[in-house]
Amino acid sequence: MKNFFLQVAAAALLFTGLTYAQAPSARVRVVHASPDAPAVDIYVDGAVALDNLAYRGATDYVDLPAGQRIFQVFFAGTQTKVAELNASLTPGSSLTVVAAGFAAKAPALRLLVLADNIPNDATNTYIRVVHGAPSAPAVDVYVGAPYQALRGREAALSNVPFAAASGYVPLRANVGYMARVTPAGTKTIAIESGRLAFAPGTAWTVIAVDTVGGGTPFGFLALQDR
Repeated sequence: MKNFFLQVAAAALLFTGLTYAQAPSARVRVVHASPDAPAVDIYVDGAVALDNLAYRGATDYVDLPAGQRIFQVFFAGTQTKVAELNASLTPGSSLTVVAAGFAAKAPALRLLVLADNIPNDATNTYIRVVHGAPSAPAVDVYVGAPYQALRGREAALSNVPFAAASGYVPLRANVGYMARVTPAGTKTIAIESGRLAFAPGTAWTVIAVDTVGGGTPFGFLALQDR
């Protein structure tokens, strides 16, 4: 399989249609991880918040008023709604909303809401892993020295099902690592990140995804959370 590590370019949020009074806010970003869906529009409380977000695209964090918010996903430029979620935004919180799953078959497209509760630590780096590849079975995740054999090693995360996310895992900063993903219970590498090194105090979300349209080769999206 072709292995690659994709750094996602941020897309721009278009909040011109949203009119809220001044209120306590939460930070929210959106990720398009549905492999068979075209570009999408994101609505918040019935108004267009994000226009034409392509597959594997992600937004920067933006401020939304805290409280109950309704998120809806439409195929771009249409009224074809493919997902909806009613979410409670806590003042001062940071959230990542991931559109994951298939638009045309099971597992169906859904919105995953991840609380970005990053430990207050400026020494280590922190990594969170999300299983966002709907074609893949449950997986094991290995993190270690670059190109080190998996034989005899224990997985950092075991039997992670689709749409599940880990907590933030601490790693030593400025040290070379490699993340590898295998079908659960095997040492068969399905996704390999290449050599990774992160600065102290940073935090990252790494999302496993399908190729465009679905299936292999699988890959990564890497989002910097802090």
